[in-house]
Amino acid sequence: MSTSAVPAQAAAAPEDRAAPLAPRARLLPALAAVYRAQLSRARVARIPLLFVATFQSVGIMVLMRGVVDGGSEARAVVAGSSVLVVAFVALNLLAQYFGQLRASGGLDHYATLPVPPAAVVLGAAGAYASFTVPGTAVTAVAGSLLFGLPLTHLWVLAAVVPLAGAALSGLGAALGLLAPRQELATLLGQLGMSAALLLGVLPAERLPGPIGWARDLLPSTYGVEALARSFDARPDWAAVAADLSVCAAVGVVSLALATWAYRRAAVR
Repeated sequence: MSTSAVPAQAAAAPEDRAAPLAPRARLLPALAAVYRAQLSRARVARIPLLFVATFQSVGIMVLMRGVVDGGSEARAVVAGSSVLVVAFVALNLLAQYFGQLRASGGLDHYATLPVPPAAVVLGAAGAYASFTVPGTAVTAVAGSLLFGLPLTHLWVLAAVVPLAGAALSGLGAALGLLAPRQELATLLGQLGMSAALLLGVLPAERLPGPIGWARDLLPSTYGVEALARSFDARPDWAAVAADLSVCAAVGVVSLALATWAYRRAAVR
């Protein structure tokens, strides 16, 4: 055997080895990239559905106007209808989106990207929650004018929308990722939105005891309560902060659950 062949084989060996994989992207840059991509996609595909969600909430307030005159019940109706827009998009549509993504094999695409699982879940949840801002604002203003409520403290929406959106988006993503079939994910999303409608829009004092307990378990309830308190002449800001804190805590838990569900679905 020629000795000149040995160096040639040794020189060729490094070229035959697989190239090392690129390092995983950091959480924040990956989160920003997924958020921009999802927001662009949602802006094109979800505008008609956002119109439906807003029209639905305004229609509910018009119907309730014939039953509710004012006071705490009017505040509950306006606050519940406003947060219902968030539930329709962030819970219902996100459950359908992740259910479809899992059924079509789209999770395999995300699994090949060097991005943390949390970035995928948080980016999609943030985009869908952000998409609800115009409809929620329109509903809250229209309801305030319809029931004669003050507009002074509607800036509370700046806290209610992201916190309630995080809680409902995490729940919607978890439902879509954990459902064994796409049709079941759609059903669960619809049931979640129906719960937000019935338990959020109807005044709490008119609900039977067991139904009231179920209302306390719904993540959006605390966003509704915070927004309803802001319509008072002299809002109890400590109570508003407490409701928002509960909403934020539920949001952290639900997004963590959704991240775990994403990891579980991506490796199956």
